[in-house]
Amino acid sequence: MNIERLSLDQMRAFALVAELGSFSEAARYLNRAQSAVSYAVATLEKQLGVVVFDRSGYRPSLTTAGRAVLTDIQAILVRTDRLMARTKALARGLESDLDLAVDVLFPFPALIRTLDAFQTAFPTVNLRVFSDALGAVPERVQNNKQALGITVTLSQVPEGLDGFRLADIELVHVAAPAHPLCQQNTPLSDNDLNDHLQLVLTDRSNLTRGQDYGVLARRTWRLSDLWTKHQLLKAGMGWGSMPLSTVAEDLKLKALTQLKLERYPNGQYTLPVHCVHRGDTSLGPAARWLIDWLKSLSY
Repeated sequence: MNIERLSLDQMRAFALVAELGSFSEAARYLNRAQSAVSYAVATLEKQLGVVVFDRSGYRPSLTTAGRAVLTDIQAILVRTDRLMARTKALARGLESDLDLAVDVLFPFPALIRTLDAFQTAFPTVNLRVFSDALGAVPERVQNNKQALGITVTLSQVPEGLDGFRLADIELVHVAAPAHPLCQQNTPLSDNDLNDHLQLVLTDRSNLTRGQDYGVLARRTWRLSDLWTKHQLLKAGMGWGSMPLSTVAEDLKLKALTQLKLERYPNGQYTLPVHCVHRGDTSLGPAARWLIDWLKSLSY
């Protein structure tokens, strides 16, 4: 057995014969003589010390050893193809890694569509997605040259970053149906809201620490993530604002009730959304593609 001398050519020939069930069909696919394919497989068998095909029938069939070997060889070929694709991409200047920081308020279905399209367009790029709130998103971008951010709430692009505005998102104020605020038929004043606990997201960044966004009550609970806030709202622990896309099904099923506020007579309000990146670095092809995608994204 001399496994170290196995070649990719031998492994590809073996895998293709196993897939097509024929030496001649594999030869036609590879645009090679059948004798060359047969020789490659025979050499592989000699170097492995096992017979991978039973050639006694009309078509070659995998032996028990052949089936076991095929699994490992297919894994090697997949990794090899991935390595070749990655090195070719790197040679063209494509990023090997890219960070995307996304505000927790950004509509999740739109994010899924974005990530799915990115994976199809750039299968060799390792994408790291970070979910944060308020100033933590632009702060992460400020600290990383190879990063893009999707911010929500901030009225403008923070200093030191470049970016552009995306479509605004809609927020609604909600509470559980049994919550006292849901029992009032007239629009709620700020005084009405002051008497009840408001659930809000906390800011874990230095960029906007100490600044309040949409806080209307004297008593608040500060939460680190949107999922916890969502669950506490449905449990009746307090009231607060949520992206309409996140709670639409809850409103339909009456798991949550939309509150009518005097300051928002239309029942909902919008927050600005921006895509940001550092202005002191040149963006690679994957980052530029992602920016173009976001510019055309609707949600």
